[in-house]
Amino acid sequence: MLAVALALVAALIFALGTVLQQRVAMTASDSEARSVWFMLRLARQPVWWSGIVLTWVGFGFHAAALSQGEIVLVQPVLAMTVVFALPLGARLSRQRIEARDIGAALLACAGLAAFLILSNPAAGIAEPAAGAWIVWAGACFALAALLTGSGLRRSPAAKATLVGTAAGVLFGLHGAVTKAMTEQLDMGTLIASGVIVAVLVVALISMAVSQIALQAGDLPPAIATESIVAPLVSVALGLGLYAETLHESNGGAVLSLLALAAMLVGVALLARREGARLES
Repeated sequence: MLAVALALVAALIFALGTVLQQRVAMTASDSEARSVWFMLRLARQPVWWSGIVLTWVGFGFHAAALSQGEIVLVQPVLAMTVVFALPLGARLSRQRIEARDIGAALLACAGLAAFLILSNPAAGIAEPAAGAWIVWAGACFALAALLTGSGLRRSPAAKATLVGTAAGVLFGLHGAVTKAMTEQLDMGTLIASGVIVAVLVVALISMAVSQIALQAGDLPPAIATESIVAPLVSVALGLGLYAETLHESNGGAVLSLLALAAMLVGVALLARREGARLES
């Protein structure tokens, strides 16, 4: 399926971009991460910009995938970012990979494969009401702010987990906003509706929160929590905001959710790993 293939390419590119960004972000101190100038500090590093460019390339594939498939199908595939990031992190940032990490990654892959086989998603509405957007987006921003504030002064692993979760909430919202953009291919309509502005604003805020999570230095908790929460939020938005369905039957929907849960358990196991800072 084209949407799945495009989403897998996006996940691979996102993984490489994230690892490159982390190489720079983890060199900053905790006080620098709390500064309003944190992003400017990162922007002085060419390696960080390489990661950002790759992230935007990945976004292109992500948007293409959403134009070909439903949110409830495309977004879970992006959880594979963490599976791709582990070997890339080991190679580029000298992160350690243990046997349990490999097992967790295999469980995540198996869960995704089962989800893709069992699910039979159907499209919902093309343009959700403005009031619904306000409620859902407001809830996402409020939750992300709470999680980020709670994680700033925690230990590296707790900080990576809490702030990574906040980034996942925002990335999940970004997927829903991107879906709205793909439904309006005329640039004049995009500008007039404000969708393209929303896409850019949510992307910038998501990226800023993600950098704080990566600065903690533990790649698996940071990226795994993002990869867990983003598809969950996106599926919730797909079902609640866009009225999409996972399967035409209740039994099929339950099996699809169980497969998705198995995938996210694998990703969650990766999030439990600590002590993955850059080795000398």
